[in-house]
Amino acid sequence: MNYIMTGNSGLIGDYLKKRLDKDGHNNILTIDQREGFNILSVKGIKLNPDTQPVDIMYHLAAHCKINEGTMNPELPHINNAIGTFEVLEFCRKNNIKKIINFSSSRVLGKEENPYTSSKKYGENLCEAYKQCYGIDYIIVRPSTVYGPCHDITSRLMTKWCINALKGKELPIYGREDKTLDFTYVDDFVDGIMLLTRNWDKARNKAYNISGQQETRLTDLAEIIEKNIGKKINLKYYAPEIAQPQKVKVDISEIKKFGYEPKVSLEEGVKRIINFYKGEGKKWIE
Repeated sequence: MNYIMTGNSGLIGDYLKKRLDKDGHNNILTIDQREGFNILSVKGIKLNPDTQPVDIMYHLAAHCKINEGTMNPELPHINNAIGTFEVLEFCRKNNIKKIINFSSSRVLGKEENPYTSSKKYGENLCEAYKQCYGIDYIIVRPSTVYGPCHDITSRLMTKWCINALKGKELPIYGREDKTLDFTYVDDFVDGIMLLTRNWDKARNKAYNISGQQETRLTDLAEIIEKNIGKKINLKYYAPEIAQPQKVKVDISEIKKFGYEPKVSLEEGVKRIINFYKGEGKKWIE
């Protein structure tokens, strides 16, 4: 299978690309801002279908920080809404008939913000390009994906583990019972590969993927504390604008294809802490 990927340098993209390459699939092109190619640059790329046939597009590139998008709504609008439009246009013009578009589990909540709006637009656009241009799609909605690498996006899990090892505070923006539904990155990639292999049955639908383990952040803090062997400092702040306090994701649709998360939160945290004590130690010094 020949594939193109946007956002290959992020946490999910890095793990997914390694899995695809390991399984013998052929990467034709990668587009990532960290490699000097903004998602909008896809507009200027033209492929030769005779020498560069592409079977599928994996579209991961996005601006994913909700709080930053709330302060500057242009960020999710340009990178997510316009970015997804340009990717679908690229598929249309280059005769790429399959796309897996990475949305977000945050679109399932009642909270509305520029980030969730941009992701909903991307989902609707996939259906539009299916109906108008025959481009089949699968939409995946990740839920707080984490794993043992240095995630420069500074998501909660990475930030908390680093702060705990440095003896800094672990901030909670909200109530003591605030929850998230965490997903270990290998489990998430397993889900993507399942959907790819079952394309004919899975296509033109949206699938939530999580570790099926809704967890209070206070409980996560205890797990981290146990792994580093020293007391941590939780500090509470006012809830962030238009962000959920409770996150629990229904994964019943992808479970129909045999998806079952394998890595518990306890094991996943242990692997991250071990990473920062070993290979990633430079990031906490």
